[in-house]
Amino acid sequence: MTQDKTIKNIVFDFGGVLVGLDKHRCIAALDIIGAREISGYVDECRQEDLFHDLEIGRIDVEEFCNEVRRKSPLCTASDEKIAWAWGELLTGIPQEKLQRIASLKKDYRIFLLSNTNVIHWKRSVEEYFHCGELGVDDLFERIFLSYEMGMVKPERDIFLTMLAEAQIDAAETLFIDDSAANCAAAESIGINTLHDPEGWLWMKKL
Repeated sequence: MTQDKTIKNIVFDFGGVLVGLDKHRCIAALDIIGAREISGYVDECRQEDLFHDLEIGRIDVEEFCNEVRRKSPLCTASDEKIAWAWGELLTGIPQEKLQRIASLKKDYRIFLLSNTNVIHWKRSVEEYFHCGELGVDDLFERIFLSYEMGMVKPERDIFLTMLAEAQIDAAETLFIDDSAANCAAAESIGINTLHDPEGWLWMKKL
């Protein structure tokens, strides 16, 4: 991969590629706060209703928490507790991944494009994106987040918007994602891709 001189830009996915995910830990946390009905969404990996609305920025955290309580009659948890439980899906980012990104910045322009929500992103910035003195804004030239953009992968428009706003060429760009559907969408507009279901293949290839 590093031998391909046409690649000038690397775009990383976030969940699964950088940050670890553990749905069982999240389900346990939701059960603790009485939101068993919501844990069913996580167990079935359903990205719809309140989760989708939060991910595209259609609702804010307060509205999301109100919806969690509405769907879960036994849940009387505070917004803070609900945000904590949903954040338990994330397990952290290994330091070696952040160190590799910092190293890649010497030879490539580095970006991030993620389907995520404000709860997960806030937690990650505060707790996980620390590499020595470097923070998230030091590691990526631009960060593209679905809840800020109002669109999600694998929609073609999210890739086209990223290319336009970053002012980069699809043919000179490598996109790394754990989803085959997201990679296929990127490829359809000429972006090079690396499908990395486990989130460690890119560490060997780059």
